[in-house]
Amino acid sequence: MYSPKEPQWGPPDSWGLGGACVLIAGATGGIGSAVAKGFAAAGARVMAVGRDQARVDALVADLPGQGHAGAALDLNRIDQHQVLVERTRVELGGFTALVHLAAVLRRRASVDDVTEDDWDAQLDTNLKSTFFLCRAAGRAMVEQGAGGRIITCASNAAWTGGMEGSVAYAASKGGLVSLTRGLARTYARHGVTVNTVVPGEVRTPMLLTGLPPGAYEAFEAQIVIGRVALPEEIVGTVLFLASPHAAYITGAAINVTGGFPFF
Repeated sequence: MYSPKEPQWGPPDSWGLGGACVLIAGATGGIGSAVAKGFAAAGARVMAVGRDQARVDALVADLPGQGHAGAALDLNRIDQHQVLVERTRVELGGFTALVHLAAVLRRRASVDDVTEDDWDAQLDTNLKSTFFLCRAAGRAMVEQGAGGRIITCASNAAWTGGMEGSVAYAASKGGLVSLTRGLARTYARHGVTVNTVVPGEVRTPMLLTGLPPGAYEAFEAQIVIGRVALPEEIVGTVLFLASPHAAYITGAAINVTGGFPFF
């Protein structure tokens, strides 16, 4: 029975994603694993990408359906992006969508504590590598001539600017919104849509690691819905943007924040 409080993925054909071939970067993360399972439950074939081979293998083994594959890759290896895209096309039998969820957050107490290495690590993973993998995916989709979907993952920090030592992360996510819009303009004439999902606070290891006392409760107090999201509550928006239902949406930044304030 339908419940508005619980995510519903099926039946698989309701999304129009049966047989879709989806590359998910950052698939072993908190949101990534939920998204991978959502696509698999909707009838898609998934190429799950993460840094650790054992975690990738465990995720792939747990996905419903058949035809899935996995790859361990540091996405900062820009020279391997084209290889990854081609591997996806071969192992899945096609390439329909890229969902880029990989990100790094280095939480610091103060802006004065942010080092050059902190800045480079977050901008390289969250923005630089995202651009190059999206470009490799876009090229492949243009060559195929059948259109496609590229979906990135920003953050509410793109709107708030973060605070104190999280400003570098916020800058990378703000840049990602602009990047998504630029790629949308680039690929629209080829039938490739490019959009970004903008989560608020989500209960993942990234959020919970290194949080100062009382911070989690402070987040919840600011959210209109009254609680931090579960990773599964981000999945529906991603599946929608990858589906035929979103064919006329491109360059969009869709907030999934539970009413978390921008400022």
